[in-house]
Amino acid sequence: MKRYASVNPNQCVACGECAYVCPRKAVSIQKGCYAKVDDTLCVGCGLCERCCPAGCITLIDRDGCSTKGGQDTGRGHSSELCQKGIG
Repeated sequence: MKRYASVNPNQCVACGECAYVCPRKAVSIQKGCYAKVDDTLCVGCGLCERCCPAGCITLIDRDGCSTKGGQDTGRGHSSELCQKGIG
C-alpha cells in the first residue's frame, strides 16, 4: 500500500531533520515553525518518521488510514493552519 507522511504541526519543533533526510525533498519547514509534507512528492519511505525527535510524523496510507492506527487528521492540516495564521 502506498503511503505519505503527515506532520502534526502542534508537536513539530521545526528542527529540519525530516527535510534533511527526505530523498524526494517532499518536506519543508514552514515559517520556521513546523514541517510540511508535499504528499504529491512523498513516497512514504518513512525516513522522516524515524528521524523525527518530536515524534510528530505519522505515515498515512493513501486511503486515509494512519499506519499507527486511527484516521488521518493531518492531511492538509498544516496548510489550513498556515492560511488561518496559526503556527
